[in-house]
Amino acid sequence: MSYDIDYGNLTKRIVFTENDHRHAQLVLKLKYLRVSQSAFFRHIITGLLKDDPRILKYLDELSPRSKGRKAKATKLTKMGQQKLKDLALSDGEVENIFDMIEQDFPDL
Repeated sequence: MSYDIDYGNLTKRIVFTENDHRHAQLVLKLKYLRVSQSAFFRHIITGLLKDDPRILKYLDELSPRSKGRKAKATKLTKMGQQKLKDLALSDGEVENIFDMIEQDFPDL
């Protein structure tokens, strides 16, 4: 799944409400970190969409799922990651395949 698709001018606004005090705290914290609000939210969204384990672990604390369901989801995720490692090719392996094809068929 590619996240860098450019669909042109299809922009969406993500809007939610927060009280003045928490908004001011957010603005000050982001200024201190020298991060814009849009960059912050885009980074969080990207991390969620790309299954960044740090963000998923944090969000798991918010989830209303039972301990049993959380444990099952964690187990299934680990099994899926292991299957990907066992069956899929890494970026380096893909490069090696292209190098081998180039050596065998230089005219391509």
